[in-house]
Amino acid sequence: MALSVRDLTVHYGSFAAVRDVRLDIADGEVLALLGPSGSGKSTLLRAITGLEASARGTVSWDGEDLGAVPVHRRGFGLVFQDGQLFGHRDVAANIAFGLRMHGVPRAAWAPRVAELLELVGLSGFERRRVTELSGGQAQRVALARALAPEPRLLLLDEPLSGLDAGLREQLAMDLADLLRRSKITALLVTHDQEEAFTLADRVAVLDAGEVRQEGAVRRVWRNPVDDDVARFLGVTGFADGAATGGVVRTSLGDVAVPDVEDGPVRLGLRPHALRVAASGVTGEVVAAVHRREHVRLVVRLVVRLAESTVDAVAPAAADFRAGDAVTLELDPDGVALVG
Repeated sequence: MALSVRDLTVHYGSFAAVRDVRLDIADGEVLALLGPSGSGKSTLLRAITGLEASARGTVSWDGEDLGAVPVHRRGFGLVFQDGQLFGHRDVAANIAFGLRMHGVPRAAWAPRVAELLELVGLSGFERRRVTELSGGQAQRVALARALAPEPRLLLLDEPLSGLDAGLREQLAMDLADLLRRSKITALLVTHDQEEAFTLADRVAVLDAGEVRQEGAVRRVWRNPVDDDVARFLGVTGFADGAATGGVVRTSLGDVAVPDVEDGPVRLGLRPHALRVAASGVTGEVVAAVHRREHVRLVVRLVVRLAESTVDAVAPAAADFRAGDAVTLELDPDGVALVG
């Protein structure tokens, strides 16, 4: 195990921003710290790097306690949301800065810069002024600078949040490919679930400074530990039911759920958990919003004399309006097993 965090706690006065966190990251693994704003993600990352003093707990690398090791000697690379590039230097000089700070001989700078620019898809940009770069290009340069001295751990603090949606998605895929090809050990801080699931092997969900759940990406997504974590992971409604032979029966219909044990269960419903179908539960459309790939519906249901509203989706070509009757069925891909 490369990085080990044990009982780490950070105080701001009497307020505990991070409380008794325990985490491990193996060599070549990417772990995402996922949580809402104010959950303590960035504070935890800063404490791991040594930029934030901890009240108690330890951070160690391969068994070596890093408590007394200064930030610049921990062998970690950092990429922040705004990149923090030097505006008065060109791309090559920005990347070479990390090499100079780590005592790499000057003769090795140019080939290493060229290697890194090829790695991040910016070959030939050596003499480009950083003020002439797009947001995505600037973040690629910031990544190359962090990777220049070959850090043993790469720390990424909301690295894509300042980019527009399309560019963020493309850069996330490129970064995921880079991390896996290079077998880089990394810790990512983000509030974006899609970003975490694109980049990470495992996620740790933080709330109020505590790790509420930690595990493999798909496992956490399919099986949130409680209602609060489920809501953060995109669940907008819940349905209680009973499982028998891998099928859960609810008042909204039956749905297959892999690996569920027989007995009472609680399902978390994401916005696409209910889809328009030929058969199922019937309701009345309250609102319809057209999206690029589907129509998002709010539907009023009356089930067992109880009235409720649920989210649902229809095909993009559908033309539903408020007041229309609609029939819905459960989609296994939109269902999580809670608890």
